[in-house]
This record gives sequence, structure tokens and C-alpha cells, in this order.
Amino acid sequence: MNRIIITFSIVLYAIAVPFLEINDTHVFNPDWTPHVRIHEVWQLITNSGIGFFCLWLVWKKKDVKISAILSMLVTGGFLLAFSVKEFYGGSMKYLDGSEKTFLGVNIGILGFGIAFILLLLIMVWNKRLKQ
Repeated sequence: MNRIIITFSIVLYAIAVPFLEINDTHVFNPDWTPHVRIHEVWQLITNSGIGFFCLWLVWKKKDVKISAILSMLVTGGFLLAFSVKEFYGGSMKYLDGSEKTFLGVNIGILGFGIAFILLLLIMVWNKRLKQ
């Protein structure tokens, strides 16, 4: 079950996010400066690379702990960036004012929030098993 939960979180940040962002709302957004775009593409490549490394760790090396920690850094990093968005003028709304939500909750917060909590539970559960 641990490997399935980790894989779920990896699919979100390494596959779903690039799928949602390699389009005219993000990477090819004509209103974004070239400097902003390079940071976006860098983040997508880095997070996907971390994700594929985590898949290798968890499925080939059977290393749940490091894979969970790295996945928590990626998902938790997003949650932290969202929580301090007023500090730097960030937003999850598109330029047209729309936002991707599910049941009134931003899909990034919902997906990464669930993933982070599940990853945290894996860490706590595995720590208790070793005691």
C-alpha cells in the first residue's frame, strides 16, 4: 500500500502537473516573460526527474523512506508556496480570473494536500513499525 500511495503522489507532481501546465496558460503563456517561462520549465523538469527517481527508488530499490521524503518536499513545497502567496503576489487564478477547482477547492491544494498527508502517514506508520 505504501508504494501505491507514493506512486499516486508522484503521478500528481511528475505527470499531471506537466500535463496541466505545458500549454498557453503556463509554459506558452504570451503574457509571461521569457524569464518566468524558463523557471516554469525548469520546475517541471526537476519535479518530473525527482518523481521518476522516486519511482525507481520505491519499485526497484524498495526504498519507501527516501522516496516519501523527496515526494513530501515536492508536494509540501507547493503547499508552502501557496500558503505564503500574499507575500510575493502569487495566485492560483488564471489571468482571466478562472481557477481549476473541485468541490470549491483548488485542485493543486486538494491533490497535493491529500498526497502530503498520505506521505506523512506512511512516514509515521513506518516509524512505529520499527519501534
